[in-house]
Amino acid sequence: MLVLTRRAGERLVIGGDIVITVIEVRNDGVRIGIDAPRHVRVHRAEVLEAVSDANASSVAAGDAAAAALRGLVAVDAPAAAPAAAAPAPAPEGDEGTPQA
Repeated sequence: MLVLTRRAGERLVIGGDIVITVIEVRNDGVRIGIDAPRHVRVHRAEVLEAVSDANASSVAAGDAAAAALRGLVAVDAPAAAPAAAAPAPAPEGDEGTPQA
């Protein structure tokens, strides 16, 4: 890790196309500006960690919910329906043609 001392208004250039400018220095923090091409993603680490934690929690909750639903379906599943009765045979001599 490279550690540098910068004053307000001073800049750092990374890779020729990313410029980091120190905007303001206060007792409780430093404001910086980042100028980077659109294809370069710039995120705060704490936000990425929060999103990652939330995603992991969602996956765990989803697994638990799916297991609970499977348990409910298994308990509440109706008994197998009886097989449909075969149709009664036609009376002798009745071939399904209309009688006159």
